[in-house]
Amino acid sequence: GRAVVVSGGLEGFSRDGAADAIKARGGKSPGSVSGKTFALVVGNDPGASKLAKAEQHSVPILDEAAFVELLETGELPGSDA
Repeated sequence: GRAVVVSGGLEGFSRDGAADAIKARGGKSPGSVSGKTFALVVGNDPGASKLAKAEQHSVPILDEAAFVELLETGELPGSDA
């Protein structure tokens, strides 16, 4: 049920493919960042407003490699949670 927002182009996923991967694991893929966002995944040319909102709400910002790890493990890379 975690919300993961994707911004910018990813090498290994289309935008729909990334959203489908998130939803297939029980997550949500909203189009905007809020205080309830679990993580922001940034690719090439991410939206500045999404980055600013993520920083404002202390949302973890992940690159594509960390996103893949999140998909595989269900946890943020480097966290012990």
